[in-house]
Amino acid sequence: MTYFRHLILASALCAAPAVAQGFEDLDVLEARIAATLGAGIGQPGGAMRPIDRRLKLAACPGAPALAMPTPAYAVVECEAAGWRIHVPLVRTAAAPAAQKAEPVIRRGDQVEMIAEGGGFSVSTLATAQQDGAPGDRIRVRTEGKATVVTAEVDAGGRVILSRFN
Repeated sequence: MTYFRHLILASALCAAPAVAQGFEDLDVLEARIAATLGAGIGQPGGAMRPIDRRLKLAACPGAPALAMPTPAYAVVECEAAGWRIHVPLVRTAAAPAAQKAEPVIRRGDQVEMIAEGGGFSVSTLATAQQDGAPGDRIRVRTEGKATVVTAEVDAGGRVILSRFN
């Protein structure tokens, strides 16, 4: 090998660790997720599977933020580095007898649909597209061929639209 080839090979080998340090350590990220959730990978309430090792996330200058918008997944985000990943979660086992309440709305029922927000409240009639117990999210449709929307059933047999803050 010529001197020039040795120089290129040596510089490539020395540069490899520097490039690897520019990425987030996925093992540390998984450990933070497990500690925050209180459950390891594959356990109820924990991450469903390890983070895909093909991901090359820019190193986060601080600690990435963890949020749980739904029981189905967690969101890990580093705003400073500009990345966000969704981590699917293993569902926790619920008590079978006490978990499911009796439906208060049946498919085809006319229901009052309410949208409330900061300083306003709007209601209209809609038709339930499926059965629902209090706390369930069901599909409802307003007159004719209007778009189907998803709303939460309350104990009074009404449906509440969310996200109107």
